Amino acid sequence: MARSPRCDWSTAGLLVRRVVAVVDCGIVIASDQIAAQMEGGIGFGLSAALHGAITLKDGIVQETNFERYLVLRMNEMPVVETHIIASTSRPTGMGEPGVPPIAPAVANAMLALTGQPTSHLPFLDGNARSNADLSAQS
Repeated sequence: MARSPRCDWSTAGLLVRRVVAVVDCGIVIASDQIAAQMEGGIGFGLSAALHGAITLKDGIVQETNFERYLVLRMNEMPVVETHIIASTSRPTGMGEPGVPPIAPAVANAMLALTGQPTSHLPFLDGNARSNADLSAQS
């Protein structure tokens, strides 16, 4: 499994514009389903990586609904290009493999873009460098 995201900074902050995913899942049974699983997993993983913070105040979760808990919006979803490696190995599951690699891939893209590593998630929370600081890198 490999990811190569294309990220940019704008006045709105970090934009993940495109993700190229390569997957070796054994013999391909349904290539469209594999691509759909990768797209959904990347969207879910990006949602957590960019916005997925839960805050507590006096032991009470503050994000009580989606107006307070941000999830990836359609206009934030990058174009996902999935390449499937031809294989004669037994087929494997594709339910979750799209999720875990996206956050480290975006962190590496951020490092390449800004020259500064990040060490926290979510990338766009209130504890992160401000969007103004990030957009100054572009």
